[in-house]
Amino acid sequence: MNRLRADVTVHIDEPLDRAHRAEMGVGLRTLEGVVNVHNPDARPHLTVVQYNPDRIKSADVLRAVSRKGVHAELIGL
Repeated sequence: MNRLRADVTVHIDEPLDRAHRAEMGVGLRTLEGVVNVHNPDARPHLTVVQYNPDRIKSADVLRAVSRKGVHAELIGL
């Protein structure tokens, strides 16, 4: 069993309310290879995505966020 995991932080430029952030989290969790999504209320512009880099790349995570109609970039690479 492969337990390789990586984290990427996505900075979202637009202010999103809790419902929109939750919807985005649900969408990210459906991506094959995404293990966990964390978007704290204290920092609503930051979303941490834990993923298996053998199944999905960080650029794919960013594309999925951008398809939701927001501007975002990866940070902390």
